[in-house]
Formats: sequence, C-alpha cells, structure tokens
Amino acid sequence: MTNSQPDSLLILICTYNERDNLPTLFEQIQAHVPNAKILVVDDNSPDGTSDWVEGQMKLNPSISLIRRSGKLGLGSAILAGMEFAIQNGYEWLLNLDADLSHSPSAIPSLLDRREESDIVIGSRYVEGGGMSGCSWRRVFVSKCANAYARRIIGWSVRDCSSAFRLYRVSSLKSLRRDELRNPGYGFLEEVLWHLLAQGARLNEVGIVYTERREGKSKISIQEALSAINAIHSVAKLQKGRRPE
Repeated sequence: MTNSQPDSLLILICTYNERDNLPTLFEQIQAHVPNAKILVVDDNSPDGTSDWVEGQMKLNPSISLIRRSGKLGLGSAILAGMEFAIQNGYEWLLNLDADLSHSPSAIPSLLDRREESDIVIGSRYVEGGGMSGCSWRRVFVSKCANAYARRIIGWSVRDCSSAFRLYRVSSLKSLRRDELRNPGYGFLEEVLWHLLAQGARLNEVGIVYTERREGKSKISIQEALSAINAIHSVAKLQKGRRPE
C-alpha cells in the first residue's frame, strides 16, 4: 500500500497554552503531510496560542482556528473538530497532541492503514511502539489503565487511551454524537466504544510517545478520574450492546 496522503485530510490539534510548541509542530506536519489542512481548537489560551494561529492563517489558507471561550476539556475540543470535519466534507480526520509527544513523522504509517480501517490508533503497546523520556510512574499508570480497560470492557485494543488517531469521517458522521457525554480525557474511550459498536474497523500502528519538552502536562487528577469513570460507563453500555 502506498503511503501517499489522501486529498481530503484534516489534522486536528487541540490546544491550551501551546504557543511555544506550535511552530515546530506545524513545520513537521508540513514536512510529512504537505497537503493536509490543519484545524486548531484552542481553549482561549492565556499565552496567546490563538493569536499566533490567527497570524499563521493570514499566511497559509490551509490553517483554520476555533477559538473557544475557556478551558472546556479535551473531549469537547475533539468533538468540535469532528463536527468541523463533517461539516466541511473531509474524508479523514487525524488528531494528535500539540506538545510534540506525537511525532508527525508517524502520520504516514497511520495513513498506510486507512483503506482497511475506519479508525487507526497510534499505539504505544503494539510492535514498534513505546514511550520515551517518561517517568516510570507515568509508564506504570498508562499500562495499568489500558490493562484495566481491556479487563473491564473486554477489548482487545492495546492502547485505548491514545489520542493519536486517524478517523474515517463517514464513520464519525454515523455516530450518535449527542450520546457522547465525557468532555475530558475519558472521551477517548467513550468515542472508541461507540465506533466499535457501530462496526468500525480498527487497526493499531506502533508509535513512540515522547514526553513533552515545553509547557506543563494537562493531565490532572480530575482528568484521570474522568477516564476511569468513562471506562465504567462504557462497561455498562457493553453489558447491553456489545460491539461486533
């Protein structure tokens, strides 16, 4: 399969205080997927992230921005990006973190699997995947959370909490998006369950997650609890309606 990119690819970047990381991230995206469009969903970052993106929009018409009123959560930001992709007729939506923990150099590998998939996850826990520069506590918590989700929900998915994902937009359009309740990190498990429940084809591609170099992590105790609550909510759904 060729690694050429589709003509209709939107790259979604959800931000809060990522002004220092975006120049490098944009440059790397341009190097690896030069024809992709970029959408930034910014939660009114006080560091001027939205202002910087608006400046880039004047130079590059392939860049778009949704400036939100405040810090409303990763899940709701991704959902806003999904709605944008649907409304603007994109074929594929690729979400990756703004902090350079997800290398754009891995995007072609995810795109290589698109013809056989409705969702492709950039996975830390399949062949070729891993974590670099992370504390042992972060690695331990991540592995335990994924193992817990597989046990509670019954998934075979190795990395259900990775935000590095390629979505077929037609599958997102078929989702009952009004049923997606979790505005935080738990959205990742929630939307994954709904996609699998409607028969979406899933593949995982190994990627190396690298700890952020600039800025502070957005993951708080509240967000961790949000993800755990999402796993239990999905487990309840699973009892009534199992994905194929």
